[in-house]
Amino acid sequence: MEKRELTCIGCPLGCQVTVTMDNGEILDVTGNTCPRGDKYAREEVTNPTRVVTSIVRVNGGNLAAVSVKTQSVIPKDKIFETLEEIKPVIVDAPVKIGDVIVPNVAGTGVDIIATKNIVAV
Repeated sequence: MEKRELTCIGCPLGCQVTVTMDNGEILDVTGNTCPRGDKYAREEVTNPTRVVTSIVRVNGGNLAAVSVKTQSVIPKDKIFETLEEIKPVIVDAPVKIGDVIVPNVAGTGVDIIATKNIVAV
């Protein structure tokens, strides 16, 4: 039997959650104070995912960079590949919130989108 200790990031409480597993099967989740903790713990030990945030350089804008994020979660093991794919990207102003900056990043099927408006100058 295996026990995994996690700090839940499902809500601001940051509960210390313990997941008990046997041969990859979840037997029990304890320590969570809300249902989100149970859901987070189960996903974290079977298929961990994250939203990735970063910045991308902008040409001809009122700011030199625009904040970006994955439109939804991606597999945790794709984070560094995603960041490497974003690093060389430069976009031209104007940029609007929700604009797709990098489609299908790292082959995940998830787009990188702008999270800020940048006006052309």
